[in-house]
Amino acid sequence: MSEPGAAVVGTGFGARVHVPALRAAGFDVVAIVGRDPERTSRRAARLDVPDASTDLAATLARSDVAAVTVATPPAAHAAVTVAAARAGKHVLCEKPFALDRGEAAAMLRAADEAGVVHLVGHEFRFAPERAVIGRAIAEGRLGEVRLVSLVQFVPLVADPEARVPRWWFDEGAGGGWLGASGSHVVDQVRAWLGDFETVSARLQVVSDRNDVAEDTFTVRFRLRSGVEGVLQQTAGAWGPMSGVTRIAGTRGSAWIDGDTAWLADADGSRPLEIPRDLRVPDPPAASDDPRHRFTHLELGPYTRLCEALRAGVDGRPPSSIVPVPTFADGVAEMEVLDAVRASSAAGGDLVPIRPAAPGAR
Repeated sequence: MSEPGAAVVGTGFGARVHVPALRAAGFDVVAIVGRDPERTSRRAARLDVPDASTDLAATLARSDVAAVTVATPPAAHAAVTVAAARAGKHVLCEKPFALDRGEAAAMLRAADEAGVVHLVGHEFRFAPERAVIGRAIAEGRLGEVRLVSLVQFVPLVADPEARVPRWWFDEGAGGGWLGASGSHVVDQVRAWLGDFETVSARLQVVSDRNDVAEDTFTVRFRLRSGVEGVLQQTAGAWGPMSGVTRIAGTRGSAWIDGDTAWLADADGSRPLEIPRDLRVPDPPAASDDPRHRFTHLELGPYTRLCEALRAGVDGRPPSSIVPVPTFADGVAEMEVLDAVRASSAAGGDLVPIRPAAPGAR
């Protein structure tokens, strides 16, 4: 079977993770699209991608491009994704999926009308320690889940001189830690336990910055199933990365310690073995290059996501046991993020979530 062609729109995360993940999944990456000609050419050459383009329309017109991945800043996601879908290309779009629910719904509608495969960049659904907890929940090993805490302290932007993309702290461009990381934890909760019902939230800046998008969020939530929980993260905490990921049910409790998932019940505590069908490709070695500080964590799960994209391009159902995140999940994600922002703007008021889009989960 020949390798279908893929184009990557975005020269940052797209070049670092999308290109190798697409290749590992059996795509021929024929083009990278960027805004800066010199940077796009340099990164395409380093990755041995034949076409370094600044012309999105010309790339979408290519007959040898079957799939497009979108790794632009979030404010451009909707325009690029809709254009790709209307050009008949299968699409994988990064998170945060859109600027708001309205954009997200338009993206889903365009993909559905075009009849193309549509996926969202929530690769951590495939991270083995998360996937095996999801399986334990689904198998009833925790009983009725009643409480969830996902808390993390990260030093990524604690130093005001830290080099990050300019849009990260620009709310109008889709910046802020809620979209950058909160989108992942919202998807994690939804993939494990279902849809959100209400949130009460505050967004804030912990690092020594002023008049910028948030680097911290605190969200108290209730799911439609009745599960209560807290999501809290900061990217502005000096010191080592640390946190708590724990789920409590009537029969047991599960948590993550490093890259190991644990289960405790009446028989004691023990690590959860990762079965073969939940394993991911071996990661590259951790790098001292700051551009690759997380690549060893991202690439294996992202390869599984790109394998799902390849299956869709081939007209096959994905072989993944893990539910594959689609644009319907992107809409549901944005419903929650919109409610979090509305709650924070209202001083932490309780805000209901609209019913999730049909097909979500």
